[in-house]
Amino acid sequence: MDLSPFQNFYTLILATFAIILILYFISLFFKSNKITTAPPEASGAWPIIGHFKVFNGPDLPHVTLSSLADRYGSIFTVRLGIHRVLIVSNWEIVKDIFTTHDVFVSDRPDYIAAKILGHNGAFFSFTPYGPYWRGIRKIISQELLSNSRLEKLTHVQVFELENSIKSMHELWRTKKDGQGKVLVEMKKWFGELNMNIMLKVVASKRYTGSDTEDDQEMLNYREVISEWFQYLGQFVAADALPFLDWLDLGGYKKTMKRVARELDSLVGKWLEEHRRKRSSGDAIEVNDIIDGLIQVVEDDDVAGYNADTIIKATSATLIAGGSDTTTVMLTWTLTLLLNNRYALRKAQEELDTKVGKDRQVNESDIKNLVYLQAIIKETLRLYPATFLNAPRVFTKDCIIAGYHVPKGTWLIINTWKLHRDPKIWSDPCEFKPERFLSPNHMGLDVKGTNFELIPFGVGRRRCPGIGLADQTLHIVLATLLQKFDLSTPNAAPVDMSAIAGLTNAKATPLEVLISPR
Repeated sequence: MDLSPFQNFYTLILATFAIILILYFISLFFKSNKITTAPPEASGAWPIIGHFKVFNGPDLPHVTLSSLADRYGSIFTVRLGIHRVLIVSNWEIVKDIFTTHDVFVSDRPDYIAAKILGHNGAFFSFTPYGPYWRGIRKIISQELLSNSRLEKLTHVQVFELENSIKSMHELWRTKKDGQGKVLVEMKKWFGELNMNIMLKVVASKRYTGSDTEDDQEMLNYREVISEWFQYLGQFVAADALPFLDWLDLGGYKKTMKRVARELDSLVGKWLEEHRRKRSSGDAIEVNDIIDGLIQVVEDDDVAGYNADTIIKATSATLIAGGSDTTTVMLTWTLTLLLNNRYALRKAQEELDTKVGKDRQVNESDIKNLVYLQAIIKETLRLYPATFLNAPRVFTKDCIIAGYHVPKGTWLIINTWKLHRDPKIWSDPCEFKPERFLSPNHMGLDVKGTNFELIPFGVGRRRCPGIGLADQTLHIVLATLLQKFDLSTPNAAPVDMSAIAGLTNAKATPLEVLISPR
């Protein structure tokens, strides 16, 4: 029987509606499936403890996680006992996280090392994201390490660098060998220089190298800072399984508590000295960061911390971060130059051409030393201060690269792997400063705005001392290369092994033959 035109139209409407309804449910299915899809999890997890051995195994964590990324992709998860950890090593995914979801990954996980060594959250690097962190960050950025403040601190850097160079010359005069060279352990030299800069900037203290009580205190402080960084990167059994906390397997908690006490005691002593001077009227103006903190930090409790705790924690964080990380980066820079002598010679030729031999290089010259700048960038690409960014924790469910990442998941960026992406960098494992003189990479900076190169971290919680570190790296390297010829015993290559910890310190000494140019 023929259908009427009206019935034909009605049937067409029903069919169209049915098709739309089917397509709608299909789209919902795929959308729901996409949202509920979890990132791939690496195999090999042990019962209960998960992938704990990844972070405490025989190989360094960044190397093991890099191998897992080759197998599972640039975004995957591992399990640290009860915690799920998202590992990311792709710059585009990192960009998405820290532009779209930055506020939701600005918190820190509550792991044992951060709790003990971070003074239960008083250290701003490890305090939860919130009013306290924002307040301290504002003080540091606007009051303590602002551009105007850094300009005022330049004389400290110049003074300490000149003293270190004089000490090097004196060592050469008294101990040079028959070939006119002296062997210097450069990790120690860089360490003393950077510690003196930060001690002077923060507390008006310095290490002189003499056998005095004050110098022994400074040496103790350096050792404590080194241990502080080493144990900050340590995950212990109780991080994976909190019910094991009381056992303190391996004695890590005991050691961490001792380091925390020693650090607090040393900085507390300096704070008392500053308060005594101010009360006696000897310190009228702000001379260092502790003075500045005393002025801006009120006596009232802030987030459960009193003024003394906040000042000590902030001062210790700045000294530790400014001295240890810069020492690590300078050590790797010189190591790479000694293993790539053509780059060392080229940097010295640039200094001779742009600055000359009749005067000492200064801060205003750095902008003209483009190859030296490229050396620093290439070092920070290959050997940033940390191979794994300090862990974050998601405070909200997020969709990352199409995967559902639930609230409470930890986030670790494998910077070591990200900086070696062959899609971005040709010969990614090779030291080639020239790459930063090419149009492809010339405009990249290290301040966290170019996600292909993030040696100081990224997002709200990136390192607040980038300006000071950048300034120190360039002027120290330029001065050292201008003043001295450097080589290794028997022209041997330098060992490149690193040790586990929050910073990727060189595992072995850096012994270098020095002679004046």
